[in-house]
Amino acid sequence: MRDEDERPRRLTRAETKARTRALLLEAAAQVFARKGFAGASVDDIAESAGFSTGALYSNFASKDELFVELLSKRSGSRLAEAAEIVSDRSGSVEDEQALLSRLLVDVAGEDMDLAPLQAEFWLYAIRRPEFQERMAAQFRANRDALSTVLADRAKERGQSGDVPFDGVATVVMALFQGLVQLRRMDPELVPENLYGDAVHWLFSGLSAAHRAKD
Repeated sequence: MRDEDERPRRLTRAETKARTRALLLEAAAQVFARKGFAGASVDDIAESAGFSTGALYSNFASKDELFVELLSKRSGSRLAEAAEIVSDRSGSVEDEQALLSRLLVDVAGEDMDLAPLQAEFWLYAIRRPEFQERMAAQFRANRDALSTVLADRAKERGQSGDVPFDGVATVVMALFQGLVQLRRMDPELVPENLYGDAVHWLFSGLSAAHRAKD
């Protein structure tokens, strides 16, 4: 007979809900990749995850909300990686450039299943103001997180001044998104070191501007 201490711990309600949401998001990613956003149904997603449609609706109000959260989690994890690279002080500037470039190459290659979905959903959402607002809010949240990292980095170097960190973060993120799309279309247009170099050019310009004001 097994000791009571060896029995698997029962999940709390919050843990069970989190696990259900994670499984639904995983299933949604697979179904969306296979059928596209328009072709996928909530029934398909729930069945693939092993849940009822009711269970899906108890976690997500709609297929749209499910897709927005899926994109948010993907982009959030990538942003966290980028922020970690930028905030790490153990390597050289060249190391940072190489890691940022590697991240872009990885995203362009690994998230190919999401590329057509993002374009499809953008066309869908751009005609619906409520989803435009949600997509913009998602971008702002990611931008604000990166802006904080950049501001902290500049403060450490005595370069904070009056740099518009929100604007810088917006450019860094938009540059990343644009180069990812371009590399997916033709890798030769975006060499492996281009993104790291471009970020270096941007911050070199900011540093020069800061020195000119002193």
